[in-house]
Amino acid sequence: MIQRREIATAVILSIVTCGIYGIYWMIKINDEVNYLVGDVQAPSGGMVFLLSIVTCGIYSFIWAYKMGEKLDYIYTQKGWPPQSRGVIYLVLSLFGLGIVSYALMQDALNKSL
Repeated sequence: MIQRREIATAVILSIVTCGIYGIYWMIKINDEVNYLVGDVQAPSGGMVFLLSIVTCGIYSFIWAYKMGEKLDYIYTQKGWPPQSRGVIYLVLSLFGLGIVSYALMQDALNKSL
């Protein structure tokens, strides 16, 4: 269920499609991280996208922080040290660099496979 994605390809596709692939990428990252963590109560990727639209983007900041925390949890389960990813993703998102957060999330996902 977890798919390894090339980060450069995903970034280029996000730019070429004017962000449409970025939405798909965010949804897939959300679903894959929740699958790895085993969090069945977490909102689906589609719900995260809808909540981000309804809250005018505010929920996307919360989501970025939560994804960092979940990825840290995955890493600690594997015996690797956590890296405070939540704060990094939140700060990048606040400065309008959400695509960089997605790339870092995908890199962490690729390494956890």
